[in-house]
Amino acid sequence: MRYRYKKNDAGKFIKSATIYTAAEHKINQADVDPQAAYICEKLNNEGFETYIVGGAVRDLLLKKVPKDFDIASAAPPSKIKRFFGNSRIIGKRFRLVHIFFGEKIFEIATFRSLGNGADGNTFGTIDDDVKRRDFTMNALFYDPQKQLVLDYVGGFEDINDRKIKPIIPLKTIFEDDPVRMIRAVKYAVLSDFKLPFFLREKIKNSSSFLKRISDSRLTEEIAKILKSPQAGKIIEALASMGLYVHLQPRASKLIAESAPFRTRYFTTLSKLNRHDSAEHDEYTESLSGGLGALVRDYIDDSICWKETTEESYRETFRLARKFVLPINPPRMELGRAIRDIYAEHGITVKKWRNFDRR
Repeated sequence: MRYRYKKNDAGKFIKSATIYTAAEHKINQADVDPQAAYICEKLNNEGFETYIVGGAVRDLLLKKVPKDFDIASAAPPSKIKRFFGNSRIIGKRFRLVHIFFGEKIFEIATFRSLGNGADGNTFGTIDDDVKRRDFTMNALFYDPQKQLVLDYVGGFEDINDRKIKPIIPLKTIFEDDPVRMIRAVKYAVLSDFKLPFFLREKIKNSSSFLKRISDSRLTEEIAKILKSPQAGKIIEALASMGLYVHLQPRASKLIAESAPFRTRYFTTLSKLNRHDSAEHDEYTESLSGGLGALVRDYIDDSICWKETTEESYRETFRLARKFVLPINPPRMELGRAIRDIYAEHGITVKKWRNFDRR
């Protein structure tokens, strides 16, 4: 075990981070994406401190193969763009760089400063950047060239202890970004981590903050959950924490009012849970299967299958679209989900293909 030091205001050297070697963290280098490692190596060789960060490091430590490899660097976007011709700068308030290798996209963020608060968008140092991250388990930095893990916040031990701990002060973490509540619950289920009592209570008491979140962000979060290998468990956990009512208010109302519907609804969602998640650790192949689970029981209660024909598809589509509000999933995915439900009842739907498109 090694340590990184920095000078405090008095000019004395103090420990700022713990450094874990390959023998200590035991990350399987074969699980690290070679293009992500190449990006880090190139930027480091150009003199800019660069690491794989966040969920990818967490998953590597948990012996899972990450789906995405995000990267953080001291290099400003203009420099990164100059070093990689296969890249483009995105974003308005805070610019990021996307580097393309075939169909793979790697997102590189420049270290951000705390100078303008937790929501500021100015560049800074790694010491500042780590303090802006949500939970300790997502705040580790990995150098694939030297095979070192940097830990500024005790995240390595928290992962070993399977605990979720916030970095941002509890008073403001969910007020600043209410979506963190959804992610905390999702992380707990996917990683089989424990949410401490104080964090569970804070989430329950802060659930109303989700009313401020845009429909597009809620849609994005639901899509990620539905593609996960434990979608049913995550949704049931969100319901128990008082969050699901803000994601699916109509379904939540039926769950509260009808015990039979509640049982059927969560039974249907449980079929999304997978145990063979080694190949696709966090995502399934299709969003439509998850959307079908969200609307299947409502559709079954809304129409009589014995009297239903292909012509009723348009109205069923409208009912389903209204039922899943405020999320606004792609029409083609929702349409595919409904056609699959119709097919289960022996009804083939073809003629509404244009209606499904955006």
